[in-house]
Amino acid sequence: MDSLKALHIPYGSPMIELCKALQKKGIDATSCHFYDNKFKFKPDVSLHLNRKNNKEREIVLERFFQEAMKNYDIFHFHFGETFFSDKRDLPILKQAGKKLVVHHHGSDIRMYSLAKKNNPYVRVKPEWTEEKITENVRTLSHYIDHAIVQDPELEEYIKHTYKHTHIIPHTVDTSKFIPEYPEGKKVPLIVHAPTMRDLKGTEFILHAVRELKRMGLIFQFQLIENKTYDQTKRLLSQADIVIDQLRIGASGFISSEAMAHGKPVICFIRDDLVSKYPSDLPIVNANPSNLIYELKRLLDNPQIWSELGKQGRSYIEKHHSASVVADRYINIYKQL
Repeated sequence: MDSLKALHIPYGSPMIELCKALQKKGIDATSCHFYDNKFKFKPDVSLHLNRKNNKEREIVLERFFQEAMKNYDIFHFHFGETFFSDKRDLPILKQAGKKLVVHHHGSDIRMYSLAKKNNPYVRVKPEWTEEKITENVRTLSHYIDHAIVQDPELEEYIKHTYKHTHIIPHTVDTSKFIPEYPEGKKVPLIVHAPTMRDLKGTEFILHAVRELKRMGLIFQFQLIENKTYDQTKRLLSQADIVIDQLRIGASGFISSEAMAHGKPVICFIRDDLVSKYPSDLPIVNANPSNLIYELKRLLDNPQIWSELGKQGRSYIEKHHSASVVADRYINIYKQL
């Protein structure tokens, strides 16, 4: 395996962490972003296509594709995207005997018609229509046998399409997170970091904050928006309670990072999926209907924050830590 070289494209922080984890295991893995990003994530390579006009983009991308064909054995595609929007690279890569794997992260496969059956709160990104998702997955699965998702919520959208669907949790480099367990101070800080408010259920959180303050509870609340990744990480480390997403029905990347920081986390896990998670998941399960009650219960019991934080950190070390997760990817690479 050590001699194989893997290229991860075209964007996303999960693939950066994953490549670092694979590198530590001796796999020559490269993370490449096609475009710059507002969060200031730092991949191994960036093509900076946003700084170029359309014609220059095509030239740069075609040149990069040709070089990658010579230099890499494994092509690991994230968010259902490949080198070219029309997927013309897939038959070429397949013909050349390259090993291919696709990694779906959420909106690129979440179908509203399926999701709403088990989740009255769910929202989807409007640009990912069901027609677009179906067509994209059909093309990908024609050339690619192995697909990866991070949780059981996502698995159901593609489990009948690809030959093999694998669930592997987010990669978290626990060595970069020094846990600070909340001590139950007089004025606790609650934070929420939505990438898209409507998708995450931010309006329910803002409503709960207003209601609880009206009821006389004393706390600070901070919405983390338009911050770099490092700034977001710093604010998570200062928090006493972190609220993640309330609409999707699965734990998100923020849940994982908050638990790595040793913080109690509130997030909505769909009832029918709870049993599919490891039994030691310490997330406080709340949906838009009962958030006020669950958040008040947590605020009223500061003595349990530290324990929840420790359970969360332990959960991440056991299920998400880079060394554990990387082995599972390497196992898939061996099957390609």
